[in-house]
Amino acid sequence: MLYNGIMQQEVDGVLVAAHELKAPLAVLRQLALSFEGAGVSDERIKNQMVSVSERALRQVNDLSKIRKLEDGLFEMEPVAVREVCDAVTRELRYLFRYNERDFTVKYSNKMKLVTANRELLYSVVYNFLLNAMHYSDAKTNSRLTVRDYQGSVRVDVRDFGPALPMEVWRELRHGRIDKPLPVAMRPNSSGLGLYIASTFSRYMGAKVGAVRHRDGTSFYVELPISKQASLFGI
Repeated sequence: MLYNGIMQQEVDGVLVAAHELKAPLAVLRQLALSFEGAGVSDERIKNQMVSVSERALRQVNDLSKIRKLEDGLFEMEPVAVREVCDAVTRELRYLFRYNERDFTVKYSNKMKLVTANRELLYSVVYNFLLNAMHYSDAKTNSRLTVRDYQGSVRVDVRDFGPALPMEVWRELRHGRIDKPLPVAMRPNSSGLGLYIASTFSRYMGAKVGAVRHRDGTSFYVELPISKQASLFGI
C-alpha cells in the first residue's frame, strides 16, 4: 500500500511538471515560428525548434490526459485502425526524412474496425513510431505493420536499436508500465512515451507489449475487434 502511494506521488509529480512545462514550450514554439533568419542554416534551426517544441507539447498534452482517464472522458467506439496509422505516418514522415530516416508501412488486416478511442490510439502509435525513428538508418528502415492476430488487430512498430532492457520488457509483458522509466542502452528512447502508450492501451482494454529481436525491438498494441466489424464482416 505504501509502495502504491509512493508510486502515485511520483506519477502526480510528473503530471505537475508537465503542466508547468506547457506554457514555456508554447512560447518556444511561437518564438520559433516568428523567427526570421536570413539563410538556409537559420531556416533549419527554426524548423528544428518548431519540431522539438511540438513533440514536447504533444507529450505534455498526453500526460495531462492521464488524469482525465479516471473520469472516463475518453469513450470507446469503432475506430478505423488504418486511418489512424495513416494520420500518424503523415505527421511523422517529414520528421523521419528531416533526420535522414525512413519507414515502411504494411497493412494485411482483414478486420478494419477496432474498439478504441481514436485520440488515445493515435498517441500510442505516434509514440511507438517516434521512438523507432532514433533506431533506423538508410539500410534499416523502421516498419509499421497492421495485421489480424489471435482474434484481435495488432499494430506493430519494429526498430533496429540496441536490445530492450529485460526490466522494461518484463513490465510490458505484464501489460503495464506504472511510471516513466529510463531505458538503459537506448539513450534516445522515450521511457515517457512508453509509459504513455502503456497507460492509454490499458485504458482502452488493449494489450501492449514488446518482442526482443537480435537486432532490435518490436513494440505492439493488440486491439479488440469492433463488434460492429464482427457483425457486418467489415
